[in-house]
Amino acid sequence: MPIEWNEEDRVFHLYNGKISYMIQLVHGKYLAHLHWGSQVQVLQPSEILSFKGRAFSPANEPTDPRFSLDTLPQEYPAFGNGDFRTPAYQFQCPDGTTVTEFVYDSYQILKGKPSLKGLPMAYVEDDEEADTLLITLVDSFLGVGLNLYYTIYRDFDVITRSVFFENLGSGAVDIQKCMSMSLDFHDSNWDWLHLQGTWARERHIERRPLTHGVQSISSSRGASSHQHNPFLALLSKDATEEYGDVYGISLVYSGNFLASIETDPFETTRISMGINPFNFSWRLEPGETFQTPEVLMVYSSEGLGGMSRVFHKVIRSRVSRGVYRDQTRPILINDWEATYFRFTENKLKEIANAAKGLGIELFVLDDGWFGHRDDDKSSLGDWIVNRKKLPHGLHGLGGYLNDRGMKFGLWVEPEMVSPDSDLYRKHPDWCLHVAGRNRTLSRNQLVLDLSREDVCEWLIDTLTNLFQSAPISYVKWDMNRNMTEVGSAALPAKRQKETAHRYMLGLYRVLEVLTKRFPEILFESCSGGGGRFDLGMLFYMPQTWTSDNTDAAERLKIQFGTSLVYPAISMGAHVSDVPNHQVGRSTSLQMRCHVAMAANLGFESNIDKLSREEKELIKQEIQFYHQIKEIVLFGDLFRLLSPFEGEDTALMYVNHNQEQAVVFYYKTLAKPNPPFLRLKLRGLNPKLNYKLKYDDRVFYGDELMKIGLTLPLIKKDFFSRIYYFESC
Repeated sequence: MPIEWNEEDRVFHLYNGKISYMIQLVHGKYLAHLHWGSQVQVLQPSEILSFKGRAFSPANEPTDPRFSLDTLPQEYPAFGNGDFRTPAYQFQCPDGTTVTEFVYDSYQILKGKPSLKGLPMAYVEDDEEADTLLITLVDSFLGVGLNLYYTIYRDFDVITRSVFFENLGSGAVDIQKCMSMSLDFHDSNWDWLHLQGTWARERHIERRPLTHGVQSISSSRGASSHQHNPFLALLSKDATEEYGDVYGISLVYSGNFLASIETDPFETTRISMGINPFNFSWRLEPGETFQTPEVLMVYSSEGLGGMSRVFHKVIRSRVSRGVYRDQTRPILINDWEATYFRFTENKLKEIANAAKGLGIELFVLDDGWFGHRDDDKSSLGDWIVNRKKLPHGLHGLGGYLNDRGMKFGLWVEPEMVSPDSDLYRKHPDWCLHVAGRNRTLSRNQLVLDLSREDVCEWLIDTLTNLFQSAPISYVKWDMNRNMTEVGSAALPAKRQKETAHRYMLGLYRVLEVLTKRFPEILFESCSGGGGRFDLGMLFYMPQTWTSDNTDAAERLKIQFGTSLVYPAISMGAHVSDVPNHQVGRSTSLQMRCHVAMAANLGFESNIDKLSREEKELIKQEIQFYHQIKEIVLFGDLFRLLSPFEGEDTALMYVNHNQEQAVVFYYKTLAKPNPPFLRLKLRGLNPKLNYKLKYDDRVFYGDELMKIGLTLPLIKKDFFSRIYYFESC
């Protein structure tokens, strides 16, 4: 996967056999974007870049009146010296102005991929896996260096980008905007796609045509949010799941973000992504540096499905880390919907014993085990076990479970504090707040100020003691509110707008220490379900609770949309009781199991209330899940029917050698006198024969893909079926 510099054409070329990314140095100063997409062997820059004087577009080169930054397809543009489109960055200079002029200084080609200090990132395990291009721009008047990092992998069709600023001058400057990437496409005939939603309705797919002007998604909530995921894609008009050009971009960050697309009157398209500049600034004193988060950029000529499969492979193997990265996860039961805050030690043991009999491997104790927390109004921050509920403590409960062959997991919400807590009474300044202003409550709690080093140190010590106090093998790390009154008592006035980003750096530091200190613990991220489902959290915690909504019908859309970027092994999915606690709907137990089995299977149910037949069904489905989970969690995903387009949903996973496949089919509402439906499969080897397990029918691979599998006519709502194929 070499990176080449063509001195004659002044072109940088990154390629790996499948994709190319090309940048031209124009007039010895400016970085122009030439191409990102399928690999090309030779490119004639003169045939790509065309210049024409445009009315009201300033000429930036006296010797070439046709040349203007306002029309140049740029790699990392500024505002103030001729380009009137959306800038990638902006500084406030010591004199109060915001005009900068960063021009090309030098380049380096590096083996491997440098780490990003204090930030999550895609990584390499060997320097031969990737090459990195570092291009340095300098504003000599301001005395600031701007370093653009581009990494191309050998085995993945992905480019990563980030930016590193250095203050080399003698005066302080304020960064007011710093996108992680910016890219200019030469045309505008695209659709754009993003994942929108809200609590209990996360990551629904929305696709629409580009229009002139600016279109954007963002979060200013202090988290990547339920409302918008830090991902977007540009799609050719004819792009489908399996065909067409798709450019997907995902931010490796868990805080406030902005993803912006601008289409100008000359039908060019500028896309940028990074930290949300709203209510953000960062003071850069002489000698100080600033690193932006990283973006993963995936090109696919095989539609959305091709894009997703690249993201999944990279995330599974080069974003997620730790001992659980390459392992299937234990099947768990969480007590929350069975007991909420009202539990006793004996009740928990009853649930665990019943779950063990069904084949469940891990018991998770959710909220309510600490302080005097009998509801959500107190005790966050007081991580001391409530001996009235658990007279033998966490160690006693964990030991009881271990003795019976079950693992023990625990819920925590470490980033929060209750006003009714010993911690808050002792340290009322440790929460995010603004002096003299009200402290807005959400879910009766405030947010600890993780921009403070002393708070982070306290949290590391407290959780270290907690995790060492019992045989804990799983932690559900929750975060149940967004930020208000975003200020820190530990920062001076000129740095208050740094608080939200410093919070994320503090959180990442805490997670880095704890996940390395407790490598045997499987950490699952949660933020009211999927409010922080992003690559930043997956770097530290290999799975995320996909949504607080466990209704099977709603989960079809949530998990389908999530799969655009995130692999099945990153999703937590539970079977819960009916009527469902979020929407009041009753769906079949088999469908609830089958929806959850398309990810990391878990349960959130009062097992004691299940009938003998229901328990036997769960036992059978768990046994079946053990047979297919390797294919689901590590296989290639092919989405066949979308829940956003009808009552039928289908998806399939194929293992790496195409010898095994699992097809999930779901019907939500039945139709009278329906037509026969043939489901055409994908990803199989057309030359292999496939036997349908437990059926004895044999199909040719090309038959299943070109003719399809005839689905049954069903006269009931909420039906599902799983088809398991093995080559023969």
